[in-house]
Amino acid sequence: MITRYQKGARMSQAVSYGGLVYIAGQVAADPAAGLKDQTRSVLAKIDALLAEAGSGKAKLLAVTVFLPDIADFDEMNTVYDAWVDRENPPARACVEARLADPDLKVEMTAVAAA
Repeated sequence: MITRYQKGARMSQAVSYGGLVYIAGQVAADPAAGLKDQTRSVLAKIDALLAEAGSGKAKLLAVTVFLPDIADFDEMNTVYDAWVDRENPPARACVEARLADPDLKVEMTAVAAA
């Protein structure tokens, strides 16, 4: 069965199917915030969506991080590294990409086991 979470007209924020949870691209609630605060906001959204789907960060399989400026890699990682489950780190990619709003400093997608 396919289950959609926080479904809107264009997309769902998460979808679970076949024992997996797919998290849509998450961005900060406050685009005016600095990179670290935006990263915290994104990770909190991922935590909430995983919980809503009956999962958690220990079950993350993959995370993709999008940064408009790859020079922000180390600063973003200071927040990410404090958040990630060190016993169960997911596969991860980080790429430089232009985001939908020029004020956004980070976006992340994720896949987890349900």
